Amino acid sequence: MPLAEFAMTDMPNPEMQSRELGHFLRSRRQKLTPEVVGLTGGQRRRTKGLRREEVAELAGISTDWYIRLEQGRNVRPSEATIDALAKALRLSKAEQAHIRTLTRSAASGIFVRETVPDSLKRIVESLNQPAYITGRRWDVLVWNDAAAEIFNFDRVAEEDRNILLLMLTSRESRKLFGSGWAGEAKRMVALFRLTYDLWSGDPAFCDLLDKIREGCPEFSTWWKAHDIHELAAGQKHLQHPKRGTLQFEYATFQANDDPALKLTVYSAAN
Repeated sequence: MPLAEFAMTDMPNPEMQSRELGHFLRSRRQKLTPEVVGLTGGQRRRTKGLRREEVAELAGISTDWYIRLEQGRNVRPSEATIDALAKALRLSKAEQAHIRTLTRSAASGIFVRETVPDSLKRIVESLNQPAYITGRRWDVLVWNDAAAEIFNFDRVAEEDRNILLLMLTSRESRKLFGSGWAGEAKRMVALFRLTYDLWSGDPAFCDLLDKIREGCPEFSTWWKAHDIHELAAGQKHLQHPKRGTLQFEYATFQANDDPALKLTVYSAAN
């Protein structure tokens, strides 16, 4: 299925937020090698990546403080510490933005499925290009006939009409994306991680991940990697059962009246 791509800034659970920060730090530490950061390999290592004390030394903080962060303790690092950790862990710009989001003060809230205003529905339905609106959990809320013709949203039960769930667990999606499915699905997981880390622990998000784990053998490995991706526009190459090879350019737009709603529009690529 197509990929709606966005992240929200609401954070419902400070403890879960700290836990996801710890997971993220550990995943980035394990991806590095001593040589990459200018350290000698030293004696043989039992585990991959840098040691915790090496990251702490590179960041100029105490090992105990770094361990507390990686263990998901409810502590708040300063901006200087965040910058130092980002530099020590060689974080990309997207990863730097993500770690700053995870260290902001959390706001309370429980996920509630969004409602799309009638005016937005009419706009989507009037478009000739495939278009649909998604919410913060990537549920497909509204779509037009052109999108239904390609992605079959109208044939999916409402509780399963979710971009990530369809992409990873639907046989039709695997066929639609063909040989490019694995790369696109993995990128999708890395993109959704931006949203999930802000809502981890919320029942609706936990239920979604349970369904995906059950239906996608590859998902657990991709999820554990804790990769981050933020590109919100690009191209799609599809193998439609009736229309053959299709190439689209797509872009996603945020609704001003409700930032939780995202409009994704496809156009035929030249």
